Amino acid sequence: MAYGPWNARGVPGQGQQPGLVPSQGHSPGAYPAQGQQVGQMRAAHTDRERAIDVLKAGFTEGRLGQDEYEQRLARASHAQTYGELNMLIADLPQGPVPMPSQQPVYPAVPRTFLPPPPPSTNGSAIGALVCGVLTPMYGLTAIPAVILGHKARAEIRRTGEQGAGLAMAGLVLGWVAIGVFLAIVFGVILATA
Repeated sequence: MAYGPWNARGVPGQGQQPGLVPSQGHSPGAYPAQGQQVGQMRAAHTDRERAIDVLKAGFTEGRLGQDEYEQRLARASHAQTYGELNMLIADLPQGPVPMPSQQPVYPAVPRTFLPPPPPSTNGSAIGALVCGVLTPMYGLTAIPAVILGHKARAEIRRTGEQGAGLAMAGLVLGWVAIGVFLAIVFGVILATA
């Protein structure tokens, strides 16, 4: 579209087709191939902002003079329809127009056909193992290791989570530490008697 200089009312001189409306994405200047005649569709704030960005780019590239830039900028901020916005930016390059994806879109796979998610590791089983490993350094962690180990085994049977080996290791370490502690206590009692 070729335009003549702006006249005194601020309207381009020739070639205006105000009936065209933007295509997907509602960006001014991007038209469908059929050229739908719905130029009175109301523009959104994002459409006005995009038109202002095109005007700013045109001004910084030297395509618009200061007076014409300010005039178009004022009109763009008050534009109500796509036709008004297009009239302001149609003679300026507008950058890449968003295109629809070329890849085929497949419908979402129903949940029944997806593989089940991998079972998670039980947190109590991890806690039991950690407490069991810390028992030689901190003797009091044997009791939480035993409690968490029994709790984890019950939860694993009920929910099907992973971590049965971790829970068993925590239980064994906890019971061994308790057994060693009791053996020391009884040894001291027998030695003093």
